[in-house]
Amino acid sequence: MPKLLVCQHVPHEILGTLDPLLRRSGFRIRYVNFGRHPDAQPSLDGYQGLIVLGGPMNVDEVERYPHLAVEMDLVREAMDRDIPVLGICLGAQLIARAVGAEVTRATAKEIGWYDVRPTDHGRGDPLVGHFGETERIFQWHGDMFEIPGGAAHLVDAPGCLNQGFRIGRNVYGFQFHLEVDEAMIRRWLRVPSMREEIESLGGAIDPEVILRETHERIHELRRLSDRTFAEFVRLFGPRERVRILPSR
Repeated sequence: MPKLLVCQHVPHEILGTLDPLLRRSGFRIRYVNFGRHPDAQPSLDGYQGLIVLGGPMNVDEVERYPHLAVEMDLVREAMDRDIPVLGICLGAQLIARAVGAEVTRATAKEIGWYDVRPTDHGRGDPLVGHFGETERIFQWHGDMFEIPGGAAHLVDAPGCLNQGFRIGRNVYGFQFHLEVDEAMIRRWLRVPSMREEIESLGGAIDPEVILRETHERIHELRRLSDRTFAEFVRLFGPRERVRILPSR
C-alpha cells in the first residue's frame, strides 16, 4: 500500500475532499502536524508522495517557524527522488521558494470566491486541462509566488496572476483551495485568527457573501476537485481501489 507524507501547519487546514479520494485509491496517509510538533524532522524514506498544505505563515518566517526550512528540504528531496509533490496555498509557495522563485505580498488579499483560468500550458495539462475557460474557486491568501524558472504556468487570474504551476511531470503548486468543502469554509470563518484577518480589512470582505456563494458553488467545486485530484492520483501509476466498509 503506497504511503503519502502530508505536511500540516494548523488544525483547520487539512486534506479535505482529497482525503477520502486518496484512501479509496489505496493510500496510507501520515500527517506531520508542525503546529503541534514544530521540531519534527520527517523523512521521505518509505513514502511515495508528498503533500504540503496551507497555513497562515509566510515563507520568509523561517526564524519563527524553522520547520518551513525542513519542508523546503523535503520538497527538494522529493524532486530528486522523482516522487509526486502537491502544494496548496502556502505549500505551493514553499515549493516555489524551494527551487529559487520569489514569494511576495500580493497586491490585495484574496478571501472568498475568485475567477481563475487555465493558460495555454494549463489546457494541455493532465490535472487542470479539464478546467473551463473560467472557473470560480475558493481562495484565502495574502502572498503570491512567482512561477519557478523552467516550470509550466498552468493557471492565472485577473487579480493574482500566478495561480498554478507544474515542475517536470509530477510537481504541482496551486494557490487556490480545491480541497475545501462547505463545512471547512464555515469552520475557517469561525477560526478567531481568520475572522480577525477579515475584520482587519475594513469591510472589504463580507463573510455572509462568502457563505452565500459557497452554498451556490460548492457542488461545482467538488466536481472540479474530484477530477483534478483523480489525475493527481494517476501520477502514481495504477492503484488497487480499496473498499471502505461502514463502521459498526
